[in-house]
Amino acid sequence: AIMSYSVKEVYCTLQGEGFHTGRTAVFVRFTGCNLWTGREQDRNEAVCTFCDTDFVGTDGPGGGKFATAEALAKHVRHIWNETAGDAGRAFVVCTGGEPLLQIDSSLIDALHDKNCEIAVETNGTIAAPVGLDWVCVSPKSDAPLVQKSGDELKLVWYQIKAPPSRFETLLFDHFYLQPMDGPSAQRFTKEATEYCLKHPKWRLSLQTHKMLGIP
Repeated sequence: AIMSYSVKEVYCTLQGEGFHTGRTAVFVRFTGCNLWTGREQDRNEAVCTFCDTDFVGTDGPGGGKFATAEALAKHVRHIWNETAGDAGRAFVVCTGGEPLLQIDSSLIDALHDKNCEIAVETNGTIAAPVGLDWVCVSPKSDAPLVQKSGDELKLVWYQIKAPPSRFETLLFDHFYLQPMDGPSAQRFTKEATEYCLKHPKWRLSLQTHKMLGIP
């Protein structure tokens, strides 16, 4: 299916959280989400109320509308090369918003053709297309979970309607708890730490990019 891709921003940084923490990555932030409009006035009514990301519009650094998968893949590879040089495989983290609203087989093929390794960070409400190299699911509240397997499950602590026990039997290789940012961050960090100590299936994920002051 030929479609254009709407992207808020594309930039090179270190992955700040989860399994690939500390790894150089190109972040491709897709516009739009199916759990929140992105507008502050709608936040309290949204399924997911704690998002810390601006995914509205295409006006961020490196953002824009891309008419073809080839055009977007070329742009992504260019951004990687600018920072990390042209050597080897580019690690590309597709996030949002909700990236699986837009990612299709054409884009997966185009990125692979440009020697990219493709990771996605998804809310799990949409089935992941085949061909992705790394699937990280971050369940949100009581939103229906469709994608019940993958490489990494990264659960934000604490969500009343999404306790860790609900997810621990799913088919993921790695399970992470990540304290929710905001006014209660310190308390949530302490609680998530204690939970991981008592439930060693879960590892603690911290948002190290915020500590480092990088995007």
